[in-house]
Amino acid sequence: MNGFWTILMLVCSNVFMTFAWYGHLKLSEMKISTGWPLIAVILFSWGIAFFEYCLTVPANRIGFSGNGGPFNLMQLKVIQEVISLTVFTVIVTLLFKGQSFHWNHLAAFGCLVLAVFFAFLK
Repeated sequence: MNGFWTILMLVCSNVFMTFAWYGHLKLSEMKISTGWPLIAVILFSWGIAFFEYCLTVPANRIGFSGNGGPFNLMQLKVIQEVISLTVFTVIVTLLFKGQSFHWNHLAAFGCLVLAVFFAFLK
């Protein structure tokens, strides 16, 4: 069950992370934050990132084998990267209509999935 909760919290944290890192671009595109000074954009993003950390830190604690979880540190990191790319791709595809998904993006994603496979080999 620790593995399930770890992955679920990492997925949710990555939704917050993606909005913290790229949401301000959508707000600017929508003409909501175009007049904001950079410090306001940074503080806004930090406010969103707070919730990312509230999920990422416990996910790593629960998932880490040193705390009774099923994953070693390398596995946690590789899982995190694949989740990050997956969440990013879904959000960008849905919210940023001008961004397109090409074969090379799929190839890069496939390489990350292979990284997970290799990280779990004994």
